[in-house]
Amino acid sequence: MSESSYIPGVGSPDPLPLQPTQQRIRTAWTADELMAAQFPEPRWAVPGIISEGVNLLAGPPKVGKSWLSLGLALSVAAGGQALERVQVDSGPVLYLALEDTARRLQTRMRKILGTAPAPSTLTLATSCPALPQGGSEAIAQWVERHPDARMVIIDVFAKMRGLSMPGASAYDADYAAVGHAKRIADHYGIAIVLVHHVRKAGSDDFLAEVSGTNGLAGAADATLVLKRARGQADGVLHVTGRDVDETEYALRFHPEAGAWQLLEGTAADHTIGDTRAAILRFVRANPGARPKQITEGTGLEPALVRQTCSRMANDAQLLRRAGGYAVPNENGGQG
Repeated sequence: MSESSYIPGVGSPDPLPLQPTQQRIRTAWTADELMAAQFPEPRWAVPGIISEGVNLLAGPPKVGKSWLSLGLALSVAAGGQALERVQVDSGPVLYLALEDTARRLQTRMRKILGTAPAPSTLTLATSCPALPQGGSEAIAQWVERHPDARMVIIDVFAKMRGLSMPGASAYDADYAAVGHAKRIADHYGIAIVLVHHVRKAGSDDFLAEVSGTNGLAGAADATLVLKRARGQADGVLHVTGRDVDETEYALRFHPEAGAWQLLEGTAADHTIGDTRAAILRFVRANPGARPKQITEGTGLEPALVRQTCSRMANDAQLLRRAGGYAVPNENGGQG
């Protein structure tokens, strides 16, 4: 690794021979050998949300991606709870805050931490070479020095993706750009989070909102899209990937603490109006409930309950069942 690839406090100017080590990793089996092999479970940095491998975290500008990233970095480095609800194991974390200054990072950490001590297991850097031009080696060197490392966050990915190969298609260029990070993640079994942007135009498919071609999401092991939400939540985190089930999480942002909080229940509970949310909660607890029972259980007006339940059924938020209602894919409701 060249001197220009060295990140003070992150790597070292000594060369890191990744390739010889990587060649010892087995990549082929006969079918019976593969079926007989035993593999460890994926290592989760944030269980159910961020697993080992490349995690592409995308969202619109100013939605709070950097607050979310820094909060997760602090939580995983210190151990305890991430997003105020998810138990995480502690371990070293590298946070490359490439659009921030040291002063701004200090201000943000002071707000997030409050009276809690800053974890010495979190390394922060505000500059790093592009991945193809020495950044990969710098990150790998840091991981080598922290063998129990749990996560690396690159905020933002555009600052480190580097130049595309001449003549490469846009898809191939995007795929190759993520591939640099994936090589590190797979080699060390570590979670790498690439913070990215979404397109200005929305889409029903959250994967289609990721800025760039499908090569980005295709090369990543998981894609997370943070979107602004309506109703009681401030955001919804859409998650899908190879080792994580497709899920939606409702989040609330607390500006005074700079903290994102994972809300209890499904995202639908918090992204619809209060009336629908009350009905949904009651039906979930009382499958097959009829409008009269919902009226009595929620205290809502009978006409409002009948009208809202009918509209929720038309919107596939409820299923009609034997004169009553059920929640799709729950309580025996088929959806």
